[in-house]
Amino acid sequence: MTTTGAHQHGTGPTARSWLWWRRRRSVVLDVGLGLASAFECALEGVGFADKAAVPVPLGVLFGLVVGCVLVLRRRWPIAVVLVSIATTPAEMGYLMGIVGLYTLAASEVPRRITATVAGMALSATLIVTFVRVRQDVASADYAPWYVPTMAVIMSLGLTAPPLLFGLYIGARRRLMESLRERADSLEQELSLLADRAEQRAEWARTEERTRIAREMHDVVAHRVSLMVVHAAALQAVALKDPQKAVKNAALVGDMGRQALTELREMLGVLRAGESGTRAVAAVPLAAVGAAAAAAAAAAAEDGPCLADLEGLVGQSRQAGMVVELVVQGEARAYAPVVEQTAYRVVQEALTNVHKHAAGAKVRVRLAHRGAEVAMQVENGAPDASGAGAAAARLPSGGNGLVGMRERVLALGGVFVSGPTDTGGFRVSAVLPDRVEG
Repeated sequence: MTTTGAHQHGTGPTARSWLWWRRRRSVVLDVGLGLASAFECALEGVGFADKAAVPVPLGVLFGLVVGCVLVLRRRWPIAVVLVSIATTPAEMGYLMGIVGLYTLAASEVPRRITATVAGMALSATLIVTFVRVRQDVASADYAPWYVPTMAVIMSLGLTAPPLLFGLYIGARRRLMESLRERADSLEQELSLLADRAEQRAEWARTEERTRIAREMHDVVAHRVSLMVVHAAALQAVALKDPQKAVKNAALVGDMGRQALTELREMLGVLRAGESGTRAVAAVPLAAVGAAAAAAAAAAAEDGPCLADLEGLVGQSRQAGMVVELVVQGEARAYAPVVEQTAYRVVQEALTNVHKHAAGAKVRVRLAHRGAEVAMQVENGAPDASGAGAAAARLPSGGNGLVGMRERVLALGGVFVSGPTDTGGFRVSAVLPDRVEG
């Protein structure tokens, strides 16, 4: 399970069980500093008691209380520094002042407040140091600049180093926290990208399976339907007309060989795209569907085209269907996928006529227009002459019209199908002359 940055770095709710401390070692450190500060202030309280003319135990107790304030440095850094400023005239709390300034500078207190409190600490230290140095050299012969120079050096030495070091540590801490947050954010983004890549890969696999199923249906259904029709006719005329039976048997063999050839071509394209699919699996997002697209493009280039429609119609005529092919407009070349889709629409429509309207007359129209190509397959109502063909009992999976619609809509075309007023059926499709890449 992935943990968040707050739990990793001890900022979660369970890390706050020690009052305001986030880690146990912080408690140990602050308590140790508080004891050291209390011991220092207690020793300095002896001298303070002598100068203030108060009992020594009272001065020591005062020093202990003042020194223990350092334990609160993480919770109230400003209060710790102010206490050290207040005890500066008593010449005690040097450790508390140094540690307090460092903690204040490294904390999240606004810089304006930090600068104000640091200025107060520097001023108090400068005044006390000036008075102390002046008292020490009162009886000696020193230059006039000696006292202020020493006071400035000593006061800066007590306040500047902890303040600058605290500013550095605070900036470094904020930088590290920012880097941690950025790392957590990047980790989440990478996780989302990985999930999206997996979704797109699954989508590509689904699309490829759908395309393969559609191609297999188009290749097998039409050829096998014609083979079944010819086999039924062969059975009917085998004894009455041996020559026609031989002709029908030859047609069945030709249909079977054509079906096997198309299946081999399709499987060859799939095998060629298999290595590309494995390579694409290691490429994120942008190339997830490249292998599927390449396989589809290769299949389209090697597949049938509009020029093969005459042969397609001829096969149905050989099976006994009355088919009229009408071509309007000037023929021209289209994108391979457009030509293959148009061919498959006509092929599947003729297959449906063989299955559901045996003996019906069929008209196939192909129109070359300005920026599109249109096709229409319309059959009349089946008649008694198709009874023999109907005895073939061709199965239907109900996917023909669905597959045609998916093909046409995928290219941005229009597909319409439905029964006619005369009891027949009509399939119409319009495809753009080019497909956007």
